[in-house]
Amino acid sequence: MFAEAYEKFADSLFRHCFFRVSDRERAIDLVQETFLRTWQTIERGTEVRNLKAFLYRVLNNATIDHYRKHKTDSLDALLEDEGFDPPAAGDEAVIKDAEVALLRQTLAELEEPYRGTMILRYVDGLSITEIAEILGETENVISVRLHRGAKKIKELLGYD
Repeated sequence: MFAEAYEKFADSLFRHCFFRVSDRERAIDLVQETFLRTWQTIERGTEVRNLKAFLYRVLNNATIDHYRKHKTDSLDALLEDEGFDPPAAGDEAVIKDAEVALLRQTLAELEEPYRGTMILRYVDGLSITEIAEILGETENVISVRLHRGAKKIKELLGYD
């Protein structure tokens, strides 16, 4: 059962986490930590009724713990450290990469809880009901967060 859950949910959990932390190695670590914590919880005899929702909740908590423990760098500092070398124009892969980078940058500028809610809905493709269960909120609260998050993204992208 647990191995099947790993096969079924690991990729979507990784994608969700990667958009939250913008660091591939850290996302892998957090997903592994999520499955370890979940395994330990099940081993203690705790009943888990909705494994998918439980995994996302554990991952969400692990991500929050990560941000509490680690100071984040500003985007400007990261660009200075890593440099910026744009590839040749006209390549579809380049355009897609640029769009993904813009999405990641814009999501990084959103405040929590809007960022996490937007990622769960539009990156992970979860329903409002599933998001509400994962975050322990009402569907109304989730809908409001999505609306306000979308409004803030429009402002950040200059589509006021």
